[in-house]
Amino acid sequence: MVRGLRDGRPVDEVQPIESVSRALDSATGWAAVRAVAASPDLRYVISNTTEAGLALDPADGSPSPAPGEAPRSFPAKLLDVLWHRHDEGHRGPLAVLPCELLPKNGQKLKSLVLEQADRWAVPTEVRAWLSDGVAWVNSLVDRIVSGRPAAHPLLATDPLLTVAEPFALWAVERDDRAPLFDHPAVQRVADTGPVELRKVRILNGAHTALVAKALPMGIRTVREAVEHAEVGPWLRRLLDEEVVPTIDDRVPAAGAFVASTLERFGNPYLEHQLASIALNHEAKVRTRLVPTRDEFVARFGRRPPLLDQLLGNA
Repeated sequence: MVRGLRDGRPVDEVQPIESVSRALDSATGWAAVRAVAASPDLRYVISNTTEAGLALDPADGSPSPAPGEAPRSFPAKLLDVLWHRHDEGHRGPLAVLPCELLPKNGQKLKSLVLEQADRWAVPTEVRAWLSDGVAWVNSLVDRIVSGRPAAHPLLATDPLLTVAEPFALWAVERDDRAPLFDHPAVQRVADTGPVELRKVRILNGAHTALVAKALPMGIRTVREAVEHAEVGPWLRRLLDEEVVPTIDDRVPAAGAFVASTLERFGNPYLEHQLASIALNHEAKVRTRLVPTRDEFVARFGRRPPLLDQLLGNA
């Protein structure tokens, strides 16, 4: 279900997804997962394990697990299936496209897989293929998927019914070994860095600023905040006058992204709780707001009043 605002007008429509053939559980069907990995038709491996998933686990030490046993961490699972693919003779180009929200996520995942390969003493020729024969592609996903609706007639026949906002972006770094399908939401870019900077400073920065500004006022959701007579205009000023001027020469279409972000925040179908965004608030302030304040001072030689008031001595 696609629910939200598009060009100021409500959108509430159903898009059937017909490309998913089955789901495999690594805990109970690891042999089936390995069989898919050995398929000569496999072209892409796409991951979305959250940032916490891009980490190794001490349980995946030496030696490597038995063929029917799934490793613990995601990088170790990926190494196991890629190693199996290599041993089955399928050594052509393969694209790995992680969607976890970490800078240079493709290179991060590659380094973890190679580190795990050292733990397991993977043969040199396999390690060389992992390093040079597999395309580890950096990408950035931006879409709010709020999950299962509380009530809808389709729930009676579709237990996987899921709600997403109209906005969708998948920025994927160009790699000749990883040609992608055409889709309006897919953008091939030379570097995901500028797109990531735009998202972190504008969208994520606005979320964190609302936690500091609106939550103490008793405002519960992002939508209520942007509709509030005081907070809504305040947020617009913060983005237009203090955030955008520090990044508009480094990111694409900053002003247009501000407009789309505020429209997304006003989604009438989404109850995005500020209390949820407040988790790990201090760390988010350090990465999303403090750099903007410091760069504003360095660039313009004066203090940004709204950020200064918000951050205090942070």
